[in-house]
Amino acid sequence: MISFLSLYYPLPRSLFSQYTLPLSLACTGEESWVDSRTVYIGHKEPPPGTEAYIPQRFPDNRIVSSKYTFWNFIPKNLFEQFRRIANFYFLIIFLVQLIIDTPTSPMTSGLPLFFVITVTAIKQGYEDWISHKADNAINQCPVHAIQHGKVIRKQSQKLRVGDIVQVKENETFPCDLILLSSSREDGTCFVTTASLDGESSHKTYYAVQDTNAFNTAEEFDTLHSTIECEQPQPDLYKYVGRINIYLDRDEPIARPLGSENLLLRGATLKNTEFIYAVAIYTGMESKMALNYQSKSQKRSAVEKSMNAYLIVYLCILISKALINTVLKYVWQADTNRDEPWYNQKTENERQRHVLIRAFTDFLAYMVLFNYIIPVSMYVTVEMQKFLGSYFIQWDDDMFDEEIGERPLVNTSDLNEELGQVEYVFTDKTGTLTENNMELKECCVDGHVYVPHAICNGQVLPGAVGMDMDMIDSSPGVDGKEREELFFRALCLCHTVQVKEEETVDGIKRGIHQGKCTSSYISSSPDEVALVEGMQRLGFTYLRLKDSHMEILNREDEMERFELLEVLNFDSVRRRMSVIVRSSTGEHYMFCKGADSSIFPRVVSGKVEQVRARVEHNAVEGLRTLCVAYKKLSHVEYEDVCRLLNCAKLALQDRDKKLAEAYDVIEKDFILLGATAVEDRLQDKAADTIESLHKAGMKVWVLTGDKMETAAATCYASKLFHRSTQILELTTKRTEEQSLHDVLFDLSRTVLRQHGSMTRDTFSGFSGDFQDYGLIIDGATLSAILKPTQEGTRNGGNYKEIFLEICRNCSAVLCCRMAPLQKAQIVKMIKASKEHPITLAIGDGANDVSMILEAHVGIGIMGKEGRQAARNSDYAITKFKHLKKMLLVHGHYYYVRIAELVQYFFYKNVCFIFPQFLYQFFCGFSQQPLYDTAYLTLYNISFTSLPILLYSLMEQHINMDILKRDPSLYRDIAKNSHLRWPTFIYWTFLGLFDAMVFFFGAFFLFDNATFTSNGQLMATNTQMMFGNWTFGTLVFTVLVFTVTLKLALDTHYWTWINHFVIWGSLLFYVIFSLLWGGIIWPFLNYQRMYYVFMQMLSSGPAWLSIILLIIVSLLPDVLKKVLCRALWPTTTEKIQNADKLYKGHLSEFTPLSSLHAPPARKHEESQNSAHRRSDSSLPKKLMCTYWGGRRDYCTFSSFLQIGENPRFSGAAYAYSAPGPETSV
Repeated sequence: MISFLSLYYPLPRSLFSQYTLPLSLACTGEESWVDSRTVYIGHKEPPPGTEAYIPQRFPDNRIVSSKYTFWNFIPKNLFEQFRRIANFYFLIIFLVQLIIDTPTSPMTSGLPLFFVITVTAIKQGYEDWISHKADNAINQCPVHAIQHGKVIRKQSQKLRVGDIVQVKENETFPCDLILLSSSREDGTCFVTTASLDGESSHKTYYAVQDTNAFNTAEEFDTLHSTIECEQPQPDLYKYVGRINIYLDRDEPIARPLGSENLLLRGATLKNTEFIYAVAIYTGMESKMALNYQSKSQKRSAVEKSMNAYLIVYLCILISKALINTVLKYVWQADTNRDEPWYNQKTENERQRHVLIRAFTDFLAYMVLFNYIIPVSMYVTVEMQKFLGSYFIQWDDDMFDEEIGERPLVNTSDLNEELGQVEYVFTDKTGTLTENNMELKECCVDGHVYVPHAICNGQVLPGAVGMDMDMIDSSPGVDGKEREELFFRALCLCHTVQVKEEETVDGIKRGIHQGKCTSSYISSSPDEVALVEGMQRLGFTYLRLKDSHMEILNREDEMERFELLEVLNFDSVRRRMSVIVRSSTGEHYMFCKGADSSIFPRVVSGKVEQVRARVEHNAVEGLRTLCVAYKKLSHVEYEDVCRLLNCAKLALQDRDKKLAEAYDVIEKDFILLGATAVEDRLQDKAADTIESLHKAGMKVWVLTGDKMETAAATCYASKLFHRSTQILELTTKRTEEQSLHDVLFDLSRTVLRQHGSMTRDTFSGFSGDFQDYGLIIDGATLSAILKPTQEGTRNGGNYKEIFLEICRNCSAVLCCRMAPLQKAQIVKMIKASKEHPITLAIGDGANDVSMILEAHVGIGIMGKEGRQAARNSDYAITKFKHLKKMLLVHGHYYYVRIAELVQYFFYKNVCFIFPQFLYQFFCGFSQQPLYDTAYLTLYNISFTSLPILLYSLMEQHINMDILKRDPSLYRDIAKNSHLRWPTFIYWTFLGLFDAMVFFFGAFFLFDNATFTSNGQLMATNTQMMFGNWTFGTLVFTVLVFTVTLKLALDTHYWTWINHFVIWGSLLFYVIFSLLWGGIIWPFLNYQRMYYVFMQMLSSGPAWLSIILLIIVSLLPDVLKKVLCRALWPTTTEKIQNADKLYKGHLSEFTPLSSLHAPPARKHEESQNSAHRRSDSSLPKKLMCTYWGGRRDYCTFSSFLQIGENPRFSGAAYAYSAPGPETSV
């Protein structure tokens, strides 16, 4: 009581101090809460004798979003880059080359490593420089602050905590501020937080009551006040503090501060001329800056495969080095081979221990063979992901003209993961639905009211044919009073604001002749729908003025209610309340919320009638709310105020204390009625879900809505079909049976038909397969996830049983979900034994947890703000865009990067295995086969650009086909292109090609006839064709073979492909001619001089190069031809069909047209007119299912009439495709 009274009736300090400890324990608890700060407004010391002045140090107002500075860029960037295993490995190799005598120059490892490090550093440095520019633009922005009673202009970065700032209309807040005064008489201001959470609505913030009278800089210069508040935290919607205002009396007046007083940095002032506020959090301590924290790093399945392959190749490298080291000492066991005349040991080498020499040789071999580990693959993959991400942002099909937004890529590290998704977890409201609410009806004591159709129990014109099951005659006198009270409740119990129109010719439009002509805005679309619905039913909410809410009743009379308290909505309580005082002095408390949170708190009213209507509307897919009220006596109101103020003043656990106060206050209601709001399904949402199902993905809907409402939406969106057998795992059922029995019953049901086979075994189109859909609520899920104390035999492993049920269901609906439960479900599926790739998509702040938890998180830039989009990996504007993002972009990304990874390992095996074989022919002397320049530039220049371009532009299947046949997505599922059999095939292909290069060149090189050019003697020619010529011949065949192999794998040719592929080969030839045709003065050797020209001067050398290239490519070509002919995959059949139609195949219809003979010229001329008339009809290809397996099949014509195939019934589609019956 003392604490409450001291807020309004300051006590003497001696008396106040006696109650400090009891008050703190009873209400605030600030003495035990040490993590706080004290801010002195205007940097003024408190009056003498009040409290000790302890100035604190706070950061300035600079925003730093950059990662580096000019001084720490090089060391910090190098440290981060060498944390990567591959970079660190090559650094070790480079250091080994510097320390010991190795067969290759340190430049062969140092230059590629330097190239990779430099390219990455330049990329990261450029991105950081952009951040520096953005930071400077923000930090140097001018702001107005009060200093010594005057308004001065200073840079934003020079603001300090405690400065009083003046902000004018349409200006952005430079830091986190506490509102002290507003130009509006009621001490409010309107703010948009679109840059923070995307909500474009005008939110209302409130000035401190005792400082609102200060309106000039001179007045604020006389203000003595301090603020005690919590230390900064990233939660945008939470703030706990208290302001102490020192007037002429000794003791301060304390007022609570909450999120309604806190103006966040980045928000914009609207519809308010100016405000004065004090800086409370500045710079990197502002809430916006604290939300810059990076999310946890996600790794794709492709990256994990790359790391596994690297380990395999590292083992191969070590094995090669060990084998050569052992064989070297076996070779040198013969004294005649130990020290040949051309490679005699030094005295130091003779004196070294054999183990040291062996270890040194082992390191030398590691250096010699280290190129099998492709260091440049990392930088190529990084560039491919970074550049490839722009294809999503540039996609015009995913551009939303309504809001003018394109897709956003917040991270490019997961592009290929879009092609591997197995589970899709989606929110309902705002994701599957439009979040565009419209009031469909309201029910008061069993009477139904439909805007524009039924009002006051009377059917209005134009409402014929509507459902009027529960509509009685007009209510009596008591019923009319309840009806009007219900309408008043909905006009008062909300946080809607009136957006007045702009001033025109000095007249402010918006309130015209007492009637509202302006629009409503709110952070909740439901509230706007309810207020607009009340307007159509005769009760119009006008505005909030001077803490009074004004409404216009049916008689066009204005009613004023003083707004006393607002008990804001939260997701835990699922309701909100207001306390108002009518013009007659009566106190009312109105409450609206979910039926589950209102019905238990109701003591009277027509509960059963309203409950029946709520359930009826929920089945129809409408969002329902219940409305209740109670009258408060003056004493009850005083008790409520005391309880609320005690909780609001708490600095510790304020939210908990408020929740406890709300729980005590919100009870003993009288039920008035319920509302039903429609949230329409998004455009093409049903088509998208159906396509995801055909692509083999499981779709789960996670929502906080009622089961009936969510189930209706699932049927409308084709998540459930009418043939789907619904399995319920809800609280209602577990009350009748134990959870153990329910789970085992459901398990037996789904496994009865097909035993242990899961739904993945089936095609999804088999008519014999029974579709199951599961519905589970939040309470039951909590029971399933809670660890059981019973043994496995008795209690059972509920989680595993639940997962087994889910695996055999085509779709799952989780309703009444809390945000944390959404993340728990995603985590549970991720941790299951199959370890599937998961995707979560949502549009609200309550979806952020599951978006961060899933492998791929997608946010929708919707009406519930941008928090989901900010925390996601990708952001789109509509749910329908998910179809193209996964089925097209994801498909392409995965196929491209899978080819890139396999190709990199393949070409490095081709590159280094001849070096390994060469050691058997040079006495294991660690002699390199290739020249230093070739070793250095192979991965950097000669073979890098073709694969990079391939990984950016390849389209192995036409984009339209991928969209029209989602089942093609199944062909790349479960990382199919990077499985071990495929990896082993590529590795053995590389080994075969390497053996062809080496032994083919060796046997041809050993032939005297081959080396003769007809002009020189064979012996002289053989002498000129030495080891460097041999290595150059092998390297030339190598470069041409691996480049042509990529050309054979390319399906989508453009002029850029031709330029890069043939240009890279030409570059190699030109470089070799220059490298060997000039005596370079900076080289200490000239071993390559004239080697390349001498090799090409021999005709047999040309023949051998061509022959070896053909032999190397032949097995891969034969394998592809045979597989396409005998065991073609679906993708290969589509590719063949598309080639036959010259890239214009766009739909699936009978393939008989694909094998039709070309029409003769005279037939074309005879039928040209007819063909022109039918040319707009698309060619089609037929997809059939035999035994549950998809097949693209061909049918021959049994009957042909005449010679013209156009008149053949079966061949009609050959020359003039028309409408056909699908099979």
